[in-house]
Amino acid sequence: MRVLGIDPGLNVTGYGVVALREPQDGARRGHEVTLVEAGVIRPGPPEQPLEVRLAALYDGITEALAAFRPEALALEEVFSHRRFPVSALWMAHARGIACLAAGKAGIPVFSYAPASVKLAIVGQGRATKGQVQHMVALRLGLARPPASPDVADALALALTHLDAARAPQVASAAS
Repeated sequence: MRVLGIDPGLNVTGYGVVALREPQDGARRGHEVTLVEAGVIRPGPPEQPLEVRLAALYDGITEALAAFRPEALALEEVFSHRRFPVSALWMAHARGIACLAAGKAGIPVFSYAPASVKLAIVGQGRATKGQVQHMVALRLGLARPPASPDVADALALALTHLDAARAPQVASAAS
């Protein structure tokens, strides 16, 4: 199974693709999770018109979907912090573009709350960005944590979905 995780944003959108490999003929080891690709999409500076940035984000996501052919897209749910309510609106725009791209590609979208991703990856729902980066590196066997917290969050989303896919009652399709 291959999953594309997306941490949506209009300034920087992190993405990460992970794959779950089945054990080889007679191997006693369990399933192995590997990193396929990870990076960021930069839709453009805030000075650009919104529609231009959204189009660039759409293009970046559709390129990733075509290149990596995931079976699922794991996406962060919209959340709002009382000190930054407008951030939720910008994130919702980016999230909508990711849902649109996945829908047009026929790829199901699964949504996860930030706290549930932190709980799944780190073991506590209030984990710091650094803790998420560290645990993502451990889970994927990376020499060092992803430098970008956006990439680490995207990979954490993908890993969370792989875990949830093995326990289907936990995963919830985006509406």
